[in-house]
Amino acid sequence: MNALEKLTLVGLKAHHFRHPLDLQATQTLQQIPGLDLIIRGLLGSFAEQFFQLENLASGILVSDRQLPDLHQLLLEASHVLDLEPPQLYIRQNPAPNAYTFAMRGKMPFIVLHTSLIDLLTPEEIQAVIAHELGHLKCEHSVYMTLANLLLLAASTTIVGTVLAQTLQERLMEWVRCAEFTCDRAALLVAQDSNVVASVLMKLTGGSPQIASRLNLDAFLQQARDYNDLSMSEMGQLLRQAQTAQLSHPVPVLRAREVERWASSQDYQSLLESRSILYNNKAESAGGWRNW
Repeated sequence: MNALEKLTLVGLKAHHFRHPLDLQATQTLQQIPGLDLIIRGLLGSFAEQFFQLENLASGILVSDRQLPDLHQLLLEASHVLDLEPPQLYIRQNPAPNAYTFAMRGKMPFIVLHTSLIDLLTPEEIQAVIAHELGHLKCEHSVYMTLANLLLLAASTTIVGTVLAQTLQERLMEWVRCAEFTCDRAALLVAQDSNVVASVLMKLTGGSPQIASRLNLDAFLQQARDYNDLSMSEMGQLLRQAQTAQLSHPVPVLRAREVERWASSQDYQSLLESRSILYNNKAESAGGWRNW
């Protein structure tokens, strides 16, 4: 499905696509009373201004006058997810990566590394942008900051070592669960699971030189094999040990989750229900068209 055929998901809310593991982990963090409000209030203004100055000093701000093709990808992805577009910066870095931040919603931004752009097609770059937009849509940045502060505070208590270790395990699990949600946001924008899986494949073992020669079908089979091998009791233990200290789930597992959700009734129903609302709004507004 190309950009002109994409469905815009009017009225899309975070809970419409949030991964169950992310929902469960987020609800656990939300049970800590008042801490998210404290972080927004005390650190929000400082953190936003710090990153704003850092990005302006060390990155390229994308706009309709600066890299307009990337700006258009941002606008399209934001529109599909029913989200106000944040600022997008490009920064020189040899490690393919992207990240986002929004504390109080006033100055949200996304950063893409140049090496990531070199590695991916425009459709794949848009999927990465959509993944980062998923973090903004779900307000993940607030809870990531909360998690880091809780971990820091725990390390200074009398039982700091044990408590910090316990918190670290729980918080790293939450961060990994949040990535599953944002991969779903990428799928909602790409509306083609192969595009999202291709990003994950290239981040696993790609380079500008060999990216075009990678076989996506073989990678997806590799993802299924990993899933099957880790289903046994021993496999689950090994997978848990393998991922316990990682900030992201392993790419093959993420690819398998995207493939699974893309074929689910929940995904199809979400596209249908949101696109119907869009068409109704289009008629009343005088003929908007889907991408």
